[in-house]
Amino acid sequence: MIRLSPHLSLLPALLLSPLLLFPLTARADAPLLRDFSAVSLSPDGHVLAALEGNESAVPGRRVIRHLVLRAVSGGRAVTVATPDCPECDATSPAWSRDGTHVAFVLRKHGDSLRRIMQVDAFGGALTTLLSFDGAVQDLRFGPDGTLAVLAIAGARRDPGALEAGAPQTGEIDAQVDEQRIALVRNGRLDWQSPADLYVYEYDWRPGGVVPRFVGTAAHGNGDENWWRARLYGFANGAATELYAPPLDKQLGEPRVAPDGRSVAFIGGLMSDFGFFGGDVFSLDLEAPGATPRDLTRGLPATVTGLSWCGSDLVGAGIAGARTAFWTVGRGAPKLLDAEDDLLSTGGGEPNFSCAGARMAAVRQSFTRAPALVVGAPGAWTVLTHDNDAMPANAVARSVAWRSDGFDVQGWLLSPVTRKPGVERNGKVPMIVDIHGGPSSAVTPRYLRARSFNKSVLDAGYDLFLPNPRGSYGQGEAFTHANRRDFGHGDLRDILRGVDAVEKIAPVDDSRLGVTGYSYGGFMTMWAVTQTDRFKAAVAGGGIANWQSYYGQNGIDGWMPPFFGATVYDDPAAYAKSSPIVFIKHVRTPTFIYVGANDEECPPAQSLEFYHALRTLGVPTRLVIYPGEGHGIRNPQHAEDAAARSVAWFNQYLSP
Repeated sequence: MIRLSPHLSLLPALLLSPLLLFPLTARADAPLLRDFSAVSLSPDGHVLAALEGNESAVPGRRVIRHLVLRAVSGGRAVTVATPDCPECDATSPAWSRDGTHVAFVLRKHGDSLRRIMQVDAFGGALTTLLSFDGAVQDLRFGPDGTLAVLAIAGARRDPGALEAGAPQTGEIDAQVDEQRIALVRNGRLDWQSPADLYVYEYDWRPGGVVPRFVGTAAHGNGDENWWRARLYGFANGAATELYAPPLDKQLGEPRVAPDGRSVAFIGGLMSDFGFFGGDVFSLDLEAPGATPRDLTRGLPATVTGLSWCGSDLVGAGIAGARTAFWTVGRGAPKLLDAEDDLLSTGGGEPNFSCAGARMAAVRQSFTRAPALVVGAPGAWTVLTHDNDAMPANAVARSVAWRSDGFDVQGWLLSPVTRKPGVERNGKVPMIVDIHGGPSSAVTPRYLRARSFNKSVLDAGYDLFLPNPRGSYGQGEAFTHANRRDFGHGDLRDILRGVDAVEKIAPVDDSRLGVTGYSYGGFMTMWAVTQTDRFKAAVAGGGIANWQSYYGQNGIDGWMPPFFGATVYDDPAAYAKSSPIVFIKHVRTPTFIYVGANDEECPPAQSLEFYHALRTLGVPTRLVIYPGEGHGIRNPQHAEDAAARSVAWFNQYLSP
């Protein structure tokens, strides 16, 4: 068992080398996981594009993703070679409307220069369309063959609040990166949206009418203001506002109908850009001032992905513990399929790519490694077998219980082979891992070899992954249920979930641990101020004090939708959910870690909690990882954090 010396608590993680915690290489005969993301089906449905890369056998080495084109009818896969930059990552693949070629972004890790490349449908004729110093993403071909992009000229950092923030020096907010729609023409960008709007998402509007594009945008700092974004029409550098949502509705995935007369989008209470979830709405583009129609009102599920598949509007989402697909817009939503596995375009939320009635997705579960599949919902054909030899890394079961009138669901994972000596009187220790968000959900994703969850299971623990109120999967009322009540109702849900698990599994209640990251980090800090049931805790990227946090983070726009007001207008709403208010109740040993450049949950919050615990004599450690944003991206840092976390649980739960 690794025990951490107290003098390491405030030093960068690399002072304790990951090589001390993990072997240099995996077994020579161990299979390597093939990773799939950004799945995109050609318009004729014949070729599937995806970003693919193999997990490294060497700990701490990142996966490099290349563009791979696969014939759906069983033809060979072609990896698009980039001989002048073999270490570059490919991103944002997009098909031309006629399906003859694919454009994508090529970037070397750590370099600000991006190139937009193009290949034919067979992976040949590689050409450069644009070299650009700045951010480029979300490529989309228009009906006339013109390529549009979202771009930031001279970007100071990668776009998105999850990325590492730029250093806060000089005059603050003197320069604000604004992401704009642009057309790629003759190796240059022709801007289509105004310079004072940050555009988050967009779609072409067919038919040659104005506006040419429809998308979501907000004035000012893009990271901070997505929760205030509105729907706009764009053309020739100008913008026209189409719809301003209420405070508790954020917008995602705008999809213009094939006839150009309406736009559909996902609307709901959302925690972060990119993690979309809610109901499906439709807005008439030919009726100025029209009000969007809710097409899935009352659906006891959360729609997370949306696309026009021919003339049908299809949504994918979370329905309890399952991935579900519906057609929407023609009366009540019609269920097409519900699957126990997760089907997505590579992320953790259900989504898909389609061409007419044919769809494509990445299929996986806790026990089955990812594979590309094509077909219609409920009639999927497996296209890849790269991961067939990957073992099941857990035994998984869905758990359901009742709490305050809600139906709540979570996942219980157990080791495939229990580590000897863990059981005591026939019972085993368990770690409760609380997801971030809160508007998110745990879905059945395959456990990577060096992931935190796999490390916990390998150490002999059971792992409980609850989806308490505030999560996706039960409808908008459930997602709203912890609004202005952070920590209170959702902690009751989690503790009752632990009770439910203990009725069906031999869990030792005297050896419970709790952990989480982001909102889960807050919930971990909150839990140890409210109960002594957990004997050890690990809080990643957490929030100790909602009042001070409001002025420290770079995304305070997200808080009024969840708290109902700013901290200056209703400080009591923030205080009642702040762990620091109840800090003298803590007895639980707590390990804390965070990224040094985290804009969403700044390290000052972890420092505040750590300082309080140290002052009160509660066992604690803090690691701040250099160069990291919200989410530990460097594989060495991620593996180090996992190893330290398991060592902390081992020390206090004695498995």
